[in-house]
Amino acid sequence: MVALALVSAVGLAVDDRILVGVPIWTKPFKFSVSLVAYTLSLAWMISLLPTTHRAHRVGWWAGTVVAVSLTIEMVLITLQVVRGTQSHFNHATPFDNAVFQIMGASIAILWLSALVIAVLLLRARILDRATAWAVRLSSLIALAGAAVGFLMVRPTPEQLAVDEAPITGSHSVGVPDGGPSMPLTGWSTTGGDLRIPHFFGMHALQLLPLLLLVLAALAPRFARLADERVRLRLTLTAAGTYAATVVLLTWQALRGQALFSPDAVTLAATGAIVLLGGAATALSLRTPAPSLAEEVAA
Repeated sequence: MVALALVSAVGLAVDDRILVGVPIWTKPFKFSVSLVAYTLSLAWMISLLPTTHRAHRVGWWAGTVVAVSLTIEMVLITLQVVRGTQSHFNHATPFDNAVFQIMGASIAILWLSALVIAVLLLRARILDRATAWAVRLSSLIALAGAAVGFLMVRPTPEQLAVDEAPITGSHSVGVPDGGPSMPLTGWSTTGGDLRIPHFFGMHALQLLPLLLLVLAALAPRFARLADERVRLRLTLTAAGTYAATVVLLTWQALRGQALFSPDAVTLAATGAIVLLGGAATALSLRTPAPSLAEEVAA
């Protein structure tokens, strides 16, 4: 993925072709950069499985399937870029249709493999409880974020009105793909975009463990963070807030609403998440009462 990111960056610099409203090498560049973070995080999580347990070997095979599936996906995306045509949702020719079907199958296999890893992490005894739950919950949220991608293959009303539409499926909701969009991300600025919850959901795999690392780094300076129970509470609060945000972003996109054009209902839901998350954080930072064992020791 690192190598492909470099190749795609060169493509962005020297290839002036435009596809669906953006430079043609944008998709492989974004995918490869995103997957560098995703695969490194997943590999680290697999390494946490007990090496003497059968779960580690199962996790290793599941991770290998993820790697192979992603390789197939990226080879086909790059192939279609070289051919100058769309990779996702493309049924224009038998070859294009076959490419997209293979991509769909590889992503389904990847998702199931990631599910196996998530189940193994749920059952494994991992370091301290805060780390264990950061890893477990981030893997589950990432699975939910990846599953949002399956919503994109649904035909739009305009596509259903056409017999044998060459493109079936869309990132955008309420507007066609390729319209006005944000720089770099390419997310629609005039309608809903399912890539937003897809992106945020999948990258829980990095952000929640990263939060825990920050809390651990701050523990020597702040006595409350030195308590594992406080870090666990904050981890659970962050995971709950993050999951609620992914649900909100999905709901907003499905209603055809651009990220930065929320209506009153979306703003109210956002406010509720912020208030509940803030209150839960404040409660999490309260010094826990000593356990019975600690009282006896004292």
